[in-house]
Amino acid sequence: MKVLVAGSTGFVGRELCPALRAAGHEVLAMTRRPEHYCGVGEPIRGDVAEPASLAGALRGCDAAYYLVHRLGEKNFARADAEAATAFGAAASESLVSRIIYLGGLGDADDDLSEHLRSRREVEGLLGENGVAVTVLRAGIIVGDGGISWEMTRQLVEHLPAMITPRWVHTKTQPIAIADVIRYLVGVLETPETIGRVFDIGGPDVLEYVQMLRRVAVIEGRPLLILPVPLLTPSLSSRWLALVTNVDVATGRALIDSMTNEVVVRDDSIRSLVPFEPMDYDSAVLAALGERAKARNQ
Repeated sequence: MKVLVAGSTGFVGRELCPALRAAGHEVLAMTRRPEHYCGVGEPIRGDVAEPASLAGALRGCDAAYYLVHRLGEKNFARADAEAATAFGAAASESLVSRIIYLGGLGDADDDLSEHLRSRREVEGLLGENGVAVTVLRAGIIVGDGGISWEMTRQLVEHLPAMITPRWVHTKTQPIAIADVIRYLVGVLETPETIGRVFDIGGPDVLEYVQMLRRVAVIEGRPLLILPVPLLTPSLSSRWLALVTNVDVATGRALIDSMTNEVVVRDDSIRSLVPFEPMDYDSAVLAALGERAKARNQ
């Protein structure tokens, strides 16, 4: 199958392209600068901010992955909506049969953060012009280079003690990047997933504070956590930018989302793409191993 990956140079795209190639698919890696692309797949120019560039990139493709999130931009929700609308229209024009999108967990009847509302909006906009969309909704993805994971790792490694907001007791269901990739490749090869929405997650449902403490134990680091009720999202994001490499805008969007419980409510994906996802500790060890490997190269 000929497949385009939009977001090929991002955290998930870098892992997805080689997995698709290994599964026997022809991979087109969409990038704004194909001359600089050094990953797996044939680089092809395309930019979601330039709608005219998309039809050519998608032409002849059987399916497309949409892994684009513009979280660091000031008006990210509007930028994501415009990009998804343009991509869905170009996919329809190019006769692409389906789009696979990686979105975010969260209950629709909850007061979702702007970040999670934006991801839900993108789900609808991608299919607005009639292309079938398969959606995988995930919470925190644990893997070297993932923003949410990097925030967790760097907090533990930089601070032996931290004052935290009440959101550290919000529940989430983290998933290893390797398992996200297995699901993304698996739904492409499973016709029953076309046009459906699935929740994906690892086997552990954890509070953020438990995630932090387990990373500290694995790394053999001391960690004292004192939750306080008055640390606002604005102050939290500025504090986060001081002790990690997550910028203020991205940190604010992520922190706002941490007030929402993000756990799997429907595990029907397990019967269609059957395998046993790794537990949180194993995912952390894998992420730390990949980081050590990258630093030693």
